[in-house]
Amino acid sequence: MLALWMPAPAFAEEQAATEGQAPITVTDIAGREVTVNAPVKRILLGEGRHLYLIASLDTEDPLSRVVAWRNDLIEADPATYAQYLQAFPKLAKLPASPGQENGLIEIESTIVQKPDVVLLNLEAMRANEDAKYIEKLAELKIPVLYIDFRHYPLKNTEPTIRLLGKIMGREARAEEIIEFRHKAMARVTDVLALAKPERPRVFVERIGGYADDCCLSFGAENFGKYVELAGGHNIGSDILPTTFGQLNPEQVIAANPEHVVVTSADWEAYVPGGHWIPLGPGADPRVTRQKLEWFTSRSAYTDIAAEKTRNFHGIWHQFYNSPYEFFAVQQLAKWFHPDLFADLDPDATFAEYHRRFLPIPYRPGYAISLADSTE
Repeated sequence: MLALWMPAPAFAEEQAATEGQAPITVTDIAGREVTVNAPVKRILLGEGRHLYLIASLDTEDPLSRVVAWRNDLIEADPATYAQYLQAFPKLAKLPASPGQENGLIEIESTIVQKPDVVLLNLEAMRANEDAKYIEKLAELKIPVLYIDFRHYPLKNTEPTIRLLGKIMGREARAEEIIEFRHKAMARVTDVLALAKPERPRVFVERIGGYADDCCLSFGAENFGKYVELAGGHNIGSDILPTTFGQLNPEQVIAANPEHVVVTSADWEAYVPGGHWIPLGPGADPRVTRQKLEWFTSRSAYTDIAAEKTRNFHGIWHQFYNSPYEFFAVQQLAKWFHPDLFADLDPDATFAEYHRRFLPIPYRPGYAISLADSTE
C-alpha cells in the first residue's frame, strides 16, 4: 500500500521551508488539535463538494490552493461542476480520485501531492484511524483536518467555516459568510417565533430516485433539522435515532404527512435514466416538475394528506452537504407557511450569496413544487 512512501525527514524539511507560512495549531470538528503551516497553499479535498466553501472563502481563484480532489462533485453535481469548469478551465486538469464511500484516503496519491493539509468529512474518521493513515501522514508532516456539513450541519458548519478561514488566512471573509447565514436564517426563525403557527407534518424522502427503496429519510438532524427550523414537524425525528435512516411505507402512511419533500439531484452518472429529479443550477422546471410527479405514485403516499393537496416538493439534495442550507430552510418555510412567507424569496437570497461570495453566477433550479402548478 505504501509503495510511494517518501523519506520523512526530507519531506518534512521541504514542508518547513515553504515561504510565507508559519505553524499554527487549530482544533478541528472532531476536537483534535492539529498544527498546520498557514496560510495553507496546497489543499487536498477529501470530497469535491468541499469546493462550495473553498470558493466562498477564496473567490478570485479557489483552485490556486487546491492540488487534488475526490471526483464526487463531477458526478453528484455535474451542473455546478460545469459552471466552475467554464470559469476555471484548469479544473479539468486537477488530479481527481474516485475515493471510497467511507472517505478512506488514497494514501499514495495523497503523499505524491505533498499537501499542506488534507480535508476530510467527519464520518471518514473511523475508517482512516482504523487504517492508521492519519499517523502515517503525520510522520510526513501532512496534517488532516475533519470538517462537517453533513451529520450536524447546524452545529458544525459555522465552526468549519471559521476553521478553513483561519488556515487559509481568510478569517474576515469567514465572518462575513457567517453573518450572511445568520441573517438569512433569521428571516425565517424570527417570523416563526412571533407567529407560532401550527406545524404541519412533513416526510422527507432522502435521495429520491437514487434507489428504488422506500423510504429513506432523515432523523432529527440535517434535513430533519431544516424542517423544524422552517416551522414543520419532521416525521423521521419521531422514529429514526440517527441522522440517516429508513422508514417502511406503513409508517409513512400512518404518520399521514401533510407535505412530502423529496431531496434529489442529477444522478445520471450513478443511476442512468433513474427517477431522480435533476435539480440544481439551471434545471428546467418543466422537467423537474414532471419528474417530481412520479413520486406521487409511490405506495407509501397512498391517500395521505399531501396527496390530496398536491403538497409534493423537490429540493436539491446537496443542501444536505454544503454551507448553503439557509436556502433550504427559507424554501421549506415558504412551502409550509405560504401566507407567513409570501414576501420571502429564497432564490433572491441565494443569488445575493453568489454575487457576494462565489465566482460563478446564480442560476435558479434548486427547488420545484407540485403545489405551485395546476397541471
